[in-house]
Amino acid sequence: MDGWTWLFLGLLAAFFGAFLFYPASQMLRGAFGMPGEWTLRHFGSLLASPLQREAMVHSLGLATATTLGCSLVAMPLAHVFTRWEFAGRGLLSSLLLVPMIMPPFVGAIGLKQVLARYGSLNLLLQQMGWADPAHPVDWLGSGGLGGVWALQVLNLYPILFLNLMAAMANIDPSLREAAQGLGAGTWRLFRTVTLPLVVPGWFAGAVIVWIWSFTDLGTPLVFGCSQVVPMQVFDAVNDLNTNPQGYALVVVVLALTAGGFVASKRLLANRGHAMLARGHVAASAGRPNTLRACVAWGGSLLLLGLAILPHVAVVAQSLAGRWFLTVLPTAWTTEHFGEVFGHGLTSSSMRNSLLYSSLSAGVDLVLGILIAWLLTRRRIPFAGVLDALAMLPLALPGLVLAFGYVAGFDIDAKAHPGLDAWLDPRTNPTLLLVVSYSVRRLPYIVRSAVAGFQQTSVTLEEASASLGARPLATLWRITLPLLAANLVAGTILTFSFAMLEVSDSLILAMREPFFPMTKQLWSLMGRIHPSSASVACALGVVGMCVLVGSLLVAGRIMGRRMGQLFRA
Repeated sequence: MDGWTWLFLGLLAAFFGAFLFYPASQMLRGAFGMPGEWTLRHFGSLLASPLQREAMVHSLGLATATTLGCSLVAMPLAHVFTRWEFAGRGLLSSLLLVPMIMPPFVGAIGLKQVLARYGSLNLLLQQMGWADPAHPVDWLGSGGLGGVWALQVLNLYPILFLNLMAAMANIDPSLREAAQGLGAGTWRLFRTVTLPLVVPGWFAGAVIVWIWSFTDLGTPLVFGCSQVVPMQVFDAVNDLNTNPQGYALVVVVLALTAGGFVASKRLLANRGHAMLARGHVAASAGRPNTLRACVAWGGSLLLLGLAILPHVAVVAQSLAGRWFLTVLPTAWTTEHFGEVFGHGLTSSSMRNSLLYSSLSAGVDLVLGILIAWLLTRRRIPFAGVLDALAMLPLALPGLVLAFGYVAGFDIDAKAHPGLDAWLDPRTNPTLLLVVSYSVRRLPYIVRSAVAGFQQTSVTLEEASASLGARPLATLWRITLPLLAANLVAGTILTFSFAMLEVSDSLILAMREPFFPMTKQLWSLMGRIHPSSASVACALGVVGMCVLVGSLLVAGRIMGRRMGQLFRA
């Protein structure tokens, strides 16, 4: 290996060591005892706590129920869209991905407005005479768990839909034709041929959905659902130095999410479902009759309507001049958007989010290019370890990472004067917010860059080297221009998802001048002023517009390859 390769490996080792392994070591130290001490009593006290046991049971049940719900929604959708050829199929399949680009944290505000005991749905049912005003229906379920589950299913099903579509598209049509020739009916064909072949693809997406649901902080926070693990971790941040149960709880969460990630990788690596040949799936897709086509359109539009309903409610709330005990607002105004752009704190939160997201996207771009270049253009020792480290953030919840940063970078200002201004989130969280956003979104840019390197012929680089060009000159002048589309798409994704990152922002941003949009939105929701909720919704709409616009551009560039970014 040349000097540049060793330099890049050293930089990556320093980055991962400082911002991944060091926080993890601090969490393990707190969970298993102080230096020189090794104990499991913190885990014992965690298991002995009825509150923590209840939170763990609720979170495990919620994540499992969300994964099953997403599977029940996505499996028939993927089957219909790969087996049937009908008018508008491409448009409809694109529309079904819209909920993925709608932030659930913002949507939770709208869903709460619709499904609350005196929300729009109950008021509508009461007006129609279908509900008793004295006993409104509790649509949100016990402690808000029902609302959290519904919103997570409606927001996360596109991840499984993308993975199942890709898995079903890889099935050789001749296998289905052979089974049909032997007399297999539709259900038996699906059960014995299609389903076993798509299990690896389903599991790859299901792990991401499960981890996402298990560690989602924003949705339970809005619904006031305190009996789940993320809320317990959020509360534990405030007493890190006095209550070691928080460390133990975070280590348990990390073990569960990492275990799911490793299981997914092992299953996909050892699967025995390789196709001997790939036929063209579109050629085997049949044309349904008019009734089936109408069912496909009707069911898809109904699902899409339910999925975007919370965000429609957010838009309505942002424009509502008055909305109290009525199905719809009784007055409309745009003043709330004026407050968003004119008020110092809300406008500064937008500037902060733009700054943090732009810097994190830049860091990811540099790291992604270096990692992809080393993996595809250099023979390095332990390449598999580097690849695993780049993908590890998919299994590393923002909740855990942010907790580790608070625990690891709690700087004593007297012992280290000046250092706390850069690293302690209680003083200035800018650096840690940028780094946490970067670490969490690194897999997106790495996968985009690796795909670009693999699709670019190495002969062009060899020709450049034969003419005397140095490796970096070849990379800059030959390779990177050819990777521009992949890099732009990956960078846009890292920027857009960082704009409305919830867990990292809520935990690390402790002082109001440094609040990003999501933390400021939560702060507004907690105020008692009548217009605070509407201003929060207006801020959420601005964030949604930025996110939707960014992801539409990325989707335009990457097309169906976007689904590869949401696989463990």
